[in-house]
Amino acid sequence: MIIDDDQDDRFFFKEALAEILSSAVCLEAKDGVEALEQLRKAEPLPDFIFLDVNMPRMDGHECLKELKKDAKLKDIMVIMYSTSFSDQSINEFLRLGASSCLNKTSNLSKLPGQILAAIRGSIKLS
Repeated sequence: MIIDDDQDDRFFFKEALAEILSSAVCLEAKDGVEALEQLRKAEPLPDFIFLDVNMPRMDGHECLKELKKDAKLKDIMVIMYSTSFSDQSINEFLRLGASSCLNKTSNLSKLPGQILAAIRGSIKLS
């Protein structure tokens, strides 16, 4: 799932994901409120959520907190997705339960590889 208020960013994300795995189904939402509504009804749940930090209505920080409080949604791996992160914000997102953080790229040819690396980096082997 991609949660981002920028329609172009959602489009490019879905295109990049299709390059990685053409059979992937990608849910999308324009903010945290819409995402939570969809996720609470979703079957099956997504394996990963790429969550933009800066959005109207409910930003990524608040959405992450809500996801991790919800018994149905708390185990979905969340990758925070933004144009920039400070060390402090990365530490805060990880403390709240995010799996990792990914900087948005302006070089769209690199996006599939960055998504794949973020997913691989988020998988915790037992």
